Amino acid sequence: MRSSASSLAFLLAVASTIDAFAPVQPHSRGATTSSATALCAEAPPASSNFLTPELARSCIDAASGTPLYAYSLETLAKSADDVLAFPNAYGLTVRYAMKASPNGSILKYFSSRGICIDASSGFEVRRAMDMGIPAENISLSSQELPLDFEELVKMGVKINACSVSQLERFGQAFSNCSQKVGIRVNPGVGSGGFSSSTTGFSKTNVGGPSSSFGIWHGLVTDGTVPAIVEKYGLEPERIHTHIGSGSDPDIWQSVAKNSLSFCAIWDTITTLNLGGGYKVGRNPGEMTTDLGEIGAPVKEAFVEFAKEHGRELRLEIEPGTYLVANAGALVTKIQDKVSTKSPTGEDGHIFLKMDAGMTDVLRPSLYGAIHPITILPASGESGDVGTSTESVVVVGHCCESGDLMTPKPGEPEALEERILRMAEIGDIAIMDGSGAYCAGMSTKNYNSFPEAPEVLVDLEGKVHLIRKRQSLEQIYENECDVPPGVF
Repeated sequence: MRSSASSLAFLLAVASTIDAFAPVQPHSRGATTSSATALCAEAPPASSNFLTPELARSCIDAASGTPLYAYSLETLAKSADDVLAFPNAYGLTVRYAMKASPNGSILKYFSSRGICIDASSGFEVRRAMDMGIPAENISLSSQELPLDFEELVKMGVKINACSVSQLERFGQAFSNCSQKVGIRVNPGVGSGGFSSSTTGFSKTNVGGPSSSFGIWHGLVTDGTVPAIVEKYGLEPERIHTHIGSGSDPDIWQSVAKNSLSFCAIWDTITTLNLGGGYKVGRNPGEMTTDLGEIGAPVKEAFVEFAKEHGRELRLEIEPGTYLVANAGALVTKIQDKVSTKSPTGEDGHIFLKMDAGMTDVLRPSLYGAIHPITILPASGESGDVGTSTESVVVVGHCCESGDLMTPKPGEPEALEERILRMAEIGDIAIMDGSGAYCAGMSTKNYNSFPEAPEVLVDLEGKVHLIRKRQSLEQIYENECDVPPGVF
């Protein structure tokens, strides 16, 4: 183990050389204005990110109705190209954070591109292996260490200990056999897409004192973690840090550089995993991180580490949202339209009710997330796209007041009207930016609504069903009757 003085010196050195983040690139569909302004000021588009009226109708036919999730293989391919080109000094492993969208076809596609898997539970590990992903290509960082972790390790799965107790359990299972292990560190700061705080609580912030993710950095530097490693004869091979989804680029770069100081503690470390959390612009005016720009100074830091310590570290990143967010869309139908407007029109709203909602895209209700919405004609014909617009509030189909698809930016408890193409009952509504944390994070079966199907649009524009719609019987098939006489 390196001396504490050497490690502290390196920490201070990298902390003093933090570069400012290079500018990120704006999302291609908008100018650099606020998302709220852009959403209201732009003329409604005649198609969504990748769905024309005709293609949307083809997706609906393939799924036998709405709602459904549609994915663009072309967009998935472009995102894969981007992450695989992330700057690195001594080798790169890209791991797809499968929790973002765990459909087997998506896992298989990324695997075919040489992208490995970041799993967040033992069940995700097993699911990935069932889809043909080799165990050795899977890394597990979990809030709950699975009961079968020992078996998974023997199969080749890489595990990052995410708490002191997880490290103790791991050591007890593999005592004195030089078992390789990763260590996830909470670096003391975090960042998330819906919070500007680096230390306070936010639902998308997974670093700092208000986050339970990872081993607190002080327990790594004060000797607590090194003592456990020595006690069980473990061999740390990887340091892992991740600070939040939609992370602030400046904070991400700072943590990336400081994380190298933890690699200096053990001479056995060969890899630094910096997680993901790269910003993605879903709406006009929102920024998407330029991976080449943010990765360049991190690459330089790896070179400096090699000069200082004589070790060339491999870089790992774990993008989820970046890979799939804008590759997916929720395709729905306007199943009702109601008005609470007063005779003068000064009070009340026009509400568009989709045949989907928080059962399919939870992000607006959970985070106050903003998604672009496009109204297309029910006919599925571009020639029927009208030019009239109206100011509306879009809601879901659940018997739940929080099932709101157009929350006010920055105020998730407040609704906001959106200027959309004038809709009629039966028209198609596309919610773009729904490829990440939508199908995989839905509240399916609330109000007994079935899980929606998924389709993939291939490079030739052909639509393929990649998950069937759940039946009503499948919702309650695992329920059991109590014995006679209990009631």
